[in-house]
Amino acid sequence: RWVLSLQCKGSRNFMSALRRAVEVDFKDKDKHKSQGLYLLTTGIPDQETHTISAYVAEVCRGFDLQLHVCLFSVTKGIDSKGIIPARYANPMETASAFKEIVQAANGRFHWFGEAGIFESDDITSIMSEMEKAKNYSQKCAFLVESLKQRS
Repeated sequence: RWVLSLQCKGSRNFMSALRRAVEVDFKDKDKHKSQGLYLLTTGIPDQETHTISAYVAEVCRGFDLQLHVCLFSVTKGIDSKGIIPARYANPMETASAFKEIVQAANGRFHWFGEAGIFESDDITSIMSEMEKAKNYSQKCAFLVESLKQRS
C-alpha cells in the first residue's frame, strides 16, 4: 500500500525499508498464512550483506515471510540523475550479496537486464523439473522397450 505513494530517491537503505515493511505495515501478519516482499533494485544495499542476512533470517523466522529479489542490471552509467550509491559493488558482487540475503529469507532471486535474464530461481526450478521429467520419460521408454522384448 504505502509503496505506491513513494517516489524514487537516491538511497539504498535496505534496512530502513525492510524494518518499515515488517514492523509497521505487517500489523495484521497473524491473520495471513504467508506473506512475501519483493525488492526491485538496481544495486547493492547500503548496509553490509551479513547484517542484512542476519536481520532477514530473524524476521522471516518470526512468521511465514519470504523476501524475493529482482535485480535489474543497468548497463549504462550509474544513475540517470548522477546519484552515486553509498556502497558500490560490481554486478557479480551485487548478485552474490542478494543471493545470500534471499537464501536467509527462504525467497527467490531473479537477475535480469536489458539483454535478458541472467539468472532466475524460478527458471532454474522449471529447468530442473523438465530435466527430471525427461529422465523419467526415458526410464519409462526403456522399461516399455524391455517389456516388449520379453514378449
